[in-house]
Amino acid sequence: MKKTSIGKSHAKVILMGEHSVVYGQPAISLPLPDITFTATVEERLAGQIIFTPTYQGPFSSLAEGYEGIRQLVNRLLINFNALKQPFTLRLRSDIPQERGMGSSAASATAIIRAFYDFFDTPLDAKTLQKWTAIEERITHGSPSGLDAATVSSDAPIWFIKHEVTQPFSLNLNGVIVLADTGIKGQTGLAVSVVRSLLEENPQDAKQHIHTLGILATEAQTALQTNDLQNLGRLMNQAQQELTALEVSHPQLDVLIEAANQAGALGAKLTGGGIGGTMLALAPNMEVANRIITALETAGANEVWTQTYPTF
Repeated sequence: MKKTSIGKSHAKVILMGEHSVVYGQPAISLPLPDITFTATVEERLAGQIIFTPTYQGPFSSLAEGYEGIRQLVNRLLINFNALKQPFTLRLRSDIPQERGMGSSAASATAIIRAFYDFFDTPLDAKTLQKWTAIEERITHGSPSGLDAATVSSDAPIWFIKHEVTQPFSLNLNGVIVLADTGIKGQTGLAVSVVRSLLEENPQDAKQHIHTLGILATEAQTALQTNDLQNLGRLMNQAQQELTALEVSHPQLDVLIEAANQAGALGAKLTGGGIGGTMLALAPNMEVANRIITALETAGANEVWTQTYPTF
């Protein structure tokens, strides 16, 4: 057992395939390695103490909002036959909650990595995914596995529900700019809106869903070939389809328009929609800075950027 161990993970963002992924179409999720979650486990003489962004104190008194973490840590300790093991667990997160950026899966991944290192035990990818799914099921009920796969990966993930969760190579010499509307995304409500449209006007709704799947497929090729112009065009088309499915939001529309006016190659909502976060694609950091200024002027609550190595 080590005296101090650190586990790290990062945020993620869905690039393409929101909502259509529910109906069997592919989706692409990008890792955001610059937006991190860190868990540190330290040896202590007695007691189990946890420090989180909103709670500091005995681990046994961890609040309801952290139930997934509490259950995960308990089960990890049982696994290591160390239920009474004294420790201090410190959690530090740059990932906003309830914005579709994978904060729950990232917290679980970092904690698992930290405890496995603390008990000096090797951890393979399959075991990591198994443990992350425990926390995700408690927090989200029925997770797809996409978040868990992406927050522990350096590569984007190609995902088809119940069929494929596969990393693929990335060659993108551009800048991803993300902006938070300040309005909590309402994924459950948005899913209900799409389901309602499928019942009321199945022909049109199915066509929008099918088109989103085609756009995701084309976007994978653009990501692998550094085709920024085409990727931006695909993002704009996807936003049109998502708007037709009625899952956008006035504040999302304001930020998307601001990004496009500032020189974005493409911009769209990401995640469930009806609030939450949007993303834009810039050809370089100079344009990205103009987009950031435009987004902040338009009322963005917070803005992030992400670049990727090219080959």
